[in-house]
Amino acid sequence: MTAQLIKQLLTEALAPQTLEIIDNSAAHAGHAGNRGGGHYHVTIVSPQFEGKSMVQRHQMIYQALGDLMKQQIHALGINALTPSEETKGN
Repeated sequence: MTAQLIKQLLTEALAPQTLEIIDNSAAHAGHAGNRGGGHYHVTIVSPQFEGKSMVQRHQMIYQALGDLMKQQIHALGINALTPSEETKGN
């Protein structure tokens, strides 16, 4: 399962305090441009995001997922927070 692999890779790379993965693939099956691969939304809270811009955080996630972004993941929504941002409700 791709969601399990996403969880494993992000956990190993970013040691998140919170990690939620939502698989929206069924809602997008067969739409134009989708040549396979799933649609996922990730909410991740990691102390490793401290001092990083949103772009840098996304790059860290893409790097952790590596080749999954080429085949198994067609679309990825990301909500990447630091622990202090999560407690503020951002």
